[in-house]
Amino acid sequence: MDPTAPSSPLVWREDGLPQSSLYGDVYFSSVDGLAETRAVFLQGCGLPERFSGRQDFVVGELGFGSGLNIAALLDLWRRERPPGARLRIFSIEAHPLDRDEAARILAHWPELGEAAQVLLDAWPGRARGFHRVDLPGFDAVLDLAVMDVVEALEAWDGAANAWFLDGFSPALNPAMWREEVLAAVAARSAPGARAATFTVAGAVRRGLQAAGFEIAKRPGFGRKRERLEAWLSGERAVPPRPQSLAIIGGGIAGAALARAARVEGLSATVIDDPDGVAASGNPTGLVTPALDAGGGPRAALYAQALARATRLYAQTPGGVVASGVLQLASAERDPARFAAVAVQDIFEPATMRPLDPEETETQLGEAAPALSMASAQVVEPPTIRAAWIGQTLSVRVARLERDGDGWRLLDAGGGLIVRADAVILAGGAASVALDPALPLRPVRGQASWASGVTTPSPAAFGGYAIPTRDGVLFGATHDRDETATDVREEDHARNLATLAKGLPRLAQRLEGLAFEGRAALRATVPDHLPIAGARADGLGLLTGLGSRGLCLAPLLAEHVIAGLLGVPSPLPRQLSHLVNPARFDSPAKAAHV
Repeated sequence: MDPTAPSSPLVWREDGLPQSSLYGDVYFSSVDGLAETRAVFLQGCGLPERFSGRQDFVVGELGFGSGLNIAALLDLWRRERPPGARLRIFSIEAHPLDRDEAARILAHWPELGEAAQVLLDAWPGRARGFHRVDLPGFDAVLDLAVMDVVEALEAWDGAANAWFLDGFSPALNPAMWREEVLAAVAARSAPGARAATFTVAGAVRRGLQAAGFEIAKRPGFGRKRERLEAWLSGERAVPPRPQSLAIIGGGIAGAALARAARVEGLSATVIDDPDGVAASGNPTGLVTPALDAGGGPRAALYAQALARATRLYAQTPGGVVASGVLQLASAERDPARFAAVAVQDIFEPATMRPLDPEETETQLGEAAPALSMASAQVVEPPTIRAAWIGQTLSVRVARLERDGDGWRLLDAGGGLIVRADAVILAGGAASVALDPALPLRPVRGQASWASGVTTPSPAAFGGYAIPTRDGVLFGATHDRDETATDVREEDHARNLATLAKGLPRLAQRLEGLAFEGRAALRATVPDHLPIAGARADGLGLLTGLGSRGLCLAPLLAEHVIAGLLGVPSPLPRQLSHLVNPARFDSPAKAAHV
């Protein structure tokens, strides 16, 4: 983010009301902000009447601000929503407030109560990109885009039933109201969508009409004589959605899919090969992003995935073993890379911080330049899997067959295991057995661990050393195209040798101890990016996570389930293209990725 920008986008006026320090406009009417929201946006979009008969209702908003509009919407939704329906909110904010500022604003309306509190409890951060915000108890989810309005609208793949057009005054912030923006709003609207705003400025009226909206002036609120309502013709057809889902694979990808499906009210069964060995089954594991000093979409994918994964793991009782990981320099260019990563605005401010050797030695007992990743975690995969996975069948799926609009999953003898409306392959390297066209390559990795020895801080350095509940885990080997999963003494020795290069003092303390270990197969992809989405025939895929499964799986699982249900994805379009299985549709594409 621009280092010259004000630290806060608002100032407090003498009358105690907030005003934008960037545009000089108020955040809400001085008469009564909540009453204004209800009159202009809720009533203006025909709510709550238009909730009726909807399984999903999608609301888009330009100008998240203090969250007042969304808190009022949540309050109304909880009281008036149809049984079993889900509210999906997409909001855009280029200059986000911090939680305390929002809390001070929302405190003006104690009648919003739990609706305001649930928003504050999950208040999104400032990092550039999409932020998924769970709103428990309200059957609702918020995706906040922290970015420019046009970029955000182009990135979102949803279609709103209602739009709250709540940027600052067109006279003070004309960029929010230009024709390009209003055309993008129309392009992201469902047939029959409604839009509402406080302004009747001529440029806004003409822009909405040029985008295909019909418009009408209505009596305004407070000191404003008029407000504006707009609507598109038509009615969106609601396609049938699957009622049952089979997930093949019981590792972190399968567990994350089961959790995401359950949140959406979709019945899911996980089928796990009893002889399979999930790559995410070690006693503890690292949740860290792949770092890229150049930034770009790949870096943004990992940054968003890290933020989502760590929030969900923190909500899982017993899931997190440690927070904060040190990435040690292993090459001469690494300190410069760390400095570049530390200023990237795709991470929350101050969560990535370069350390000099003296600072690293204080924390870790080893002197080396490092990058402190405050939001990275060490987690306990078996605990997370048990909390998320739900109903599981322990059997190997030998074949998939189409069955009308659904699928039949068969065992080695041709017997039916289960029939499901939808299937997702999430079995890592083993997924190739059911879809030989998948461009997956197995990589064997063995981790080692010992009890009674601890590490003062989790660290990665080419290898890694992380705490377990009673000791330290380190590794891991990386052997391409090996598929055996026996535990080998020579690989314990290799892991110890790698540890000695990065953390020699810890390696010395481990010399001569007996190690336990585990070997598993990672699934890697030629372009070093995961595969998440559906094939042309509807088969879902979540695989190719490599060594970053614990970081990637939770967000990508939500993306895959969203695609299955036809609801907005938490991923910006640019990032969903990175992981789309269609990128390997032809041999020519696969060879040049």
